[in-house]
Amino acid sequence: MAIAPTTSPPCFDESFKAQLRDLLLWRRDVRRFKRDALPAGALERLIESACLAPSVGLSQPWRFIIVDDTALRGRILAEFERCNADALKSYSGEVAARYAKLKLAGLVEAPAHLAVFADRSTIVGRGLGRRTMPEMADYSVVAAVVTMWLAARAESIGMGWVSILDPERVAELLGVPADWRFIGYFCLGFPDDDSQVPELERAGWERRLDCHQHILRR
Repeated sequence: MAIAPTTSPPCFDESFKAQLRDLLLWRRDVRRFKRDALPAGALERLIESACLAPSVGLSQPWRFIIVDDTALRGRILAEFERCNADALKSYSGEVAARYAKLKLAGLVEAPAHLAVFADRSTIVGRGLGRRTMPEMADYSVVAAVVTMWLAARAESIGMGWVSILDPERVAELLGVPADWRFIGYFCLGFPDDDSQVPELERAGWERRLDCHQHILRR
């Protein structure tokens, strides 16, 4: 859908800024979903929001695959279970026991599945900004994912990134061109529980660090 141009930039007041911070605080990586279907057109609308993200050279390299086929979802689930079992082997003792209890995907419960790729071969943008950093195409798609994540949260829709997957295997299962790089597989639906605190933090796996620990000055 084309975005109609405006004559002047909007003014975002203090109330909006506070709500925006709340949106950022409540944007969660959701693993627990209700099985209720999303409203008709909701996923397509969120993808439209994702496409408002910045992209290197205006290349718009994002490619979205809505995975509706039950058998294909089953193959993705099997791939996750295989990769998750391999990951468990890399831990031992108490850490392995804690890992085994983590809820790391909502593939069974989530009503919507979405795979996102970066098309590194696109000629849109004519290569601007990619000569020295070709990976900027991938980063542009990640920006689109984050934009979509926030738009989903604003509609009370949960979104979870399933990273325990073999990228080559997913690309093979979905039959995408060789130049498409797998960025992520996402589950979407209404959250079964809601918290401002990340689930991994609630489970005691890790805690959020103070942002000042990540800042350097030169």
